[in-house]
Amino acid sequence: MSPNPQHPQHLPTPSRHGLVVLDMAGTTVADGGLVEQAFGRAAAALGVEPGSPDHAGKLRYVRDTMGESKISVFRHLFGAEDLARRANSAFEEAYAELVDGGLVTALPGAREAVEELRAAGRTVVFTTGFARPTQDAILRALGWQDLADLALCPADAGGRGRPLPDMVLAALLRTGAVDDVRGIAVAGDTASDMLSGVRAGAGIVAGVLTGAHGREVLERSGATHVLASVAGLPALLARTEADAAEAAEAAEARAAGADAAEAGDPA
Repeated sequence: MSPNPQHPQHLPTPSRHGLVVLDMAGTTVADGGLVEQAFGRAAAALGVEPGSPDHAGKLRYVRDTMGESKISVFRHLFGAEDLARRANSAFEEAYAELVDGGLVTALPGAREAVEELRAAGRTVVFTTGFARPTQDAILRALGWQDLADLALCPADAGGRGRPLPDMVLAALLRTGAVDDVRGIAVAGDTASDMLSGVRAGAGIVAGVLTGAHGREVLERSGATHVLASVAGLPALLARTEADAAEAAEAAEARAAGADAAEAGDPA
């Protein structure tokens, strides 16, 4: 049986990454440890004593699962749905208060990177593990309401946040920016960001070293590239696409040469 030319392994690799999906806290936004501060308030509201082994264990889990949907994290920590929702509400309220207090800032070069990506004709989508009100508060505090083309939270993907691929795929479905998932680039600072990008089939899954997890964790979770910061993403995409175009031209030249040789062979 001859191979199916329409099977994905036979389709040409997209020449351009037209959709860029960016995490917020730790990737484009520096929150200065606000997640841990807000968790402390949420835990206290549910009777978890600061400094206790229970508090330390829960905080460790929060650190390990940075980037994931916060309600999912609290479901794991507190079990019962009513407790998880109480904890999540307390967390979101505390985080919003800290944001409104001016304690959230843009990471160096992040705004400029988004502007450069969009100027190059790429569609940029922000994603987060926070609920919509918290995401909106962060964007408002930074004056970023119109910086990206779209901003998504887990609720926009049926409640299925990272490390599931749904927010990345929702970005594709909502924007229609590319016609092949390999034309998506994902960037984030956590293992869950990397897993989400890999599971969505993104062509580039770039880890950044400005947030929760280091190079080893990012690479182990599927990062195709690791950058010092998101400021390096526009150059990475441009370089990757230029290399791909050069490789394609070389392949075409080799194919043309082979065809010419075959045509000139009397056998």
